[in-house]
Amino acid sequence: MSSDSELDKIKEEMLKKMMSQAQKPSFWKAGEIMELSDANFHMSLAEADKPVLVDFWADWCGPCKMMAPVVHQMAQEYAGRAYFAKLNVDYNQRTAAGFGVMSIPCFIVFKGGKAVGQTVGAVGKQGLAALLARAS
Repeated sequence: MSSDSELDKIKEEMLKKMMSQAQKPSFWKAGEIMELSDANFHMSLAEADKPVLVDFWADWCGPCKMMAPVVHQMAQEYAGRAYFAKLNVDYNQRTAAGFGVMSIPCFIVFKGGKAVGQTVGAVGKQGLAALLARAS
């Protein structure tokens, strides 16, 4: 009988270990730029365990196109320290308006789901790095 109780104890310990290691899959991927929308914006930011730099942009915006490679490069360089995302303001007007985005490109850093820093325009890599440093 003692072997049954020992076996039950081992099973229980293994189950606890497996449950503690199980994590729900995250929306965020280190080094990648995620696409945000009105539908997933707040939920995704709430789940982020690192600062998130969101690029508010549009297809027709020349400065936005100029900044796209910079954002991509920084996403890779900041992998593990920050997440990066884009939100197309033409298709997600509710979120853009909610954060007062009037000019693009507009970059907002979120920490703990709250906006903690913002800059507007083609500010280059140094401008985005400074924004992230101020917000961290």
